[in-house]
Amino acid sequence: MKNRLEEIRKKRGIKQEELAAALEVSRQTIGSLENGRYNPSIILAFKLARYFGIGIEDIFIYEEDENDKN
Repeated sequence: MKNRLEEIRKKRGIKQEELAAALEVSRQTIGSLENGRYNPSIILAFKLARYFGIGIEDIFIYEEDENDKN
């Protein structure tokens, strides 16, 4: 799953540390999300969307794999 988290965060002038503190996660979690190494729990996805005042789909892009279509 791809995401626009880094783009959205930087546009708003928010540091990874600030976002992590607001969401009660580690800065490493934010970095891993931004680098695509970690997919968030549904709760964290909702928290991110609520924090930025946008929809989950505005942050996370689900790309269906050929194997998922069965």
